[in-house]
Amino acid sequence: MATAPSAEQRQRRDTTLRERAFRVLDGAWRTTGGYCWPNRRTYPHLWLWDSCFHAIAWAALGDERALREIDAVFRAQLPSGFLPHIRYADSNRADRRRGPLRGVSSFTQPPVFVRALDAIRQAGMPIPDHFFERAAQALDCLWRDRLRDGLLVIIHPWETGLDDSPRWDSWVGSHRWRRRRWTRFDRFLVTQTRYAEDGRGIDNACFLAAPASFNAIAADAAALLGTLLGDTAWRQRAEALAAALDEHAWDDDEQLWRDIPLRGGGDSSRIPTVDGLLPALCTRDRSRAAAALAQLSDPERFHAPFGPRYLPRTHPLYRPGQYWRGPAWPPLNYYLALAAVRNGYLHLSADLAERTRNAVLRARFAEYWNPETGRGLGARPQTWATIAVAFPGDP
Repeated sequence: MATAPSAEQRQRRDTTLRERAFRVLDGAWRTTGGYCWPNRRTYPHLWLWDSCFHAIAWAALGDERALREIDAVFRAQLPSGFLPHIRYADSNRADRRRGPLRGVSSFTQPPVFVRALDAIRQAGMPIPDHFFERAAQALDCLWRDRLRDGLLVIIHPWETGLDDSPRWDSWVGSHRWRRRRWTRFDRFLVTQTRYAEDGRGIDNACFLAAPASFNAIAADAAALLGTLLGDTAWRQRAEALAAALDEHAWDDDEQLWRDIPLRGGGDSSRIPTVDGLLPALCTRDRSRAAAALAQLSDPERFHAPFGPRYLPRTHPLYRPGQYWRGPAWPPLNYYLALAAVRNGYLHLSADLAERTRNAVLRARFAEYWNPETGRGLGARPQTWATIAVAFPGDP
């Protein structure tokens, strides 16, 4: 059995982590755009939730570029409040593969920006009022465009950030992941999307789903915004969304929350992936939160040496080295730690932080990694791995 590191060893590791995280972010910083590209070769643009994670990491490092990164996110906002999931490095670019808008995509991503604003506030950096106004407009656009039967829907898998999750398999028509097949599927869905007059996506003829993860992050954002603004209406929206998740999405067999297919899809929406634990962020049912989060400590489920597996170890689809079929993902680890703190499990949050920090260093700030070995996978370095400096809840 390995000896637990001493406090001095952890301190040295954390110092190394912060130094390297700063170098990764600083090396990816685009002065002209005011944001970090996630990876110069693979992801050379601004991505919505990536930039929010960058801002959280910048804030943890005490760097004022946290505010500049969030400002870059809101500069892409449409007058309707819609926040695109990509802002292209070339502002004149029109990419029909992601909708009709010029310079930005026509799809969105989870509303992590409220968490980013709170992290900046907690770091003691003054935040202009208009940032909170922009955040409220973005959330209001989501509730206005995407609320169906009490839950928020997405119109493309891109919008969850969990692009090729096995929960989408029944839409694609196969449990065998192949990049070309999934890319064709993604592009097909763009052609099936209905766009508003301003170019934002609002519906899809073949794909409509209410994901547990997207709704959990949105409920968390609404509740937090309500607290920051002292606005009970946002807290009420958050509570209603959480209640709808508990009513419609709880899977008693798997002891986590599933996605709800509303157009297309099928049983794959019930595959037990680790993002199905995220509604522990917002549920009022503490027994369900406890049952879900306990799986992060179960080696037969999501617990692994280098952070949570994306699928349980015993699941037939589990592939620890294959894209979205098993690897660990730093942004999900961060939100799982928030859920643990919210439910009072500080030691669980600390364990998630430890495993993520060790993995990020071992994987050299990779986009994702094998949870059994810590081997880095995907783009490297990937800037969102710097979120490891900002985990909550160490006891």
